[in-house]
Amino acid sequence: MLTLKYYNPTQDPCQSWKKGKIAIYGKGGIGKSTTTSNLSAALSGMGYKVMQIGCDPKADSTKTIMGGRRIPTVLEQLKAKGDELKLEDIVFEGFGGVLCVESGGPTPGIGCAGRGIISAFEKLEELNAFGVYQPDVVIYDVLGDVVCGGFAMPIREGYAREVFIVSSGEMMALYAANNIAQAIRNFGKRGYAKLSGLILNAKNIEREQEIVQQAVEEIGTQVVAYIPRSADIQTAEAGGGTVFEQLSSSPMHGVYRKLADCVLSMSQDIVEESPEEYVF
Repeated sequence: MLTLKYYNPTQDPCQSWKKGKIAIYGKGGIGKSTTTSNLSAALSGMGYKVMQIGCDPKADSTKTIMGGRRIPTVLEQLKAKGDELKLEDIVFEGFGGVLCVESGGPTPGIGCAGRGIISAFEKLEELNAFGVYQPDVVIYDVLGDVVCGGFAMPIREGYAREVFIVSSGEMMALYAANNIAQAIRNFGKRGYAKLSGLILNAKNIEREQEIVQQAVEEIGTQVVAYIPRSADIQTAEAGGGTVFEQLSSSPMHGVYRKLADCVLSMSQDIVEESPEEYVF
């Protein structure tokens, strides 16, 4: 099985919890949450205890892990319960035992979405969420159109160690990927998160893989996984779940398991000793 080393950064908001910490960024609508949720499902099927934290005002990161159900966000519960807020009010168990959290955001047109993420992170830390649940891997699903303020929290404050960017070969998606990479490099100089690579979530545009390969060379990173466009993903989401829950024999199982293996092998907090049998 895979065991986890201890890492002791200068600043670690997770205190005694020292396990896999991964952030996945990407332009809105690129398939970042779909990729993250299927990755979480794959990891849970490999025997890991996973926590997925949605860092987007839309609060839809964990929807397919929760059977199509939207869960209350940290900000919503803070507003409703104040000092009486408990972990069980904001952490929900979904498919495969994946622990789901949504940071949430302000009412559209009012307040700062980035500040909402900061408030959510502060509350999770105050309630010692990582110490209580002891997840093996935490995955932050982060909107990457703007990498500032709260949206930079996972890479700026030591919450995540490895960062992956989801992109297609479309111009605006690659433009956003370049901006995210620049932000990660800036924070990396201070000993924070590092950019591990780009996950190509294919849109089947002409010369897509060639275009993305050229882009990653210019950015200074690598393509670590290729997610082919598949109708199975849309079918599963229409049923309110991931491909692991909704489709028992989809070839996409192998694609996301391969991504999970890649993410694990690139994490500096995880050492592979021997593989475990898949649950799914």
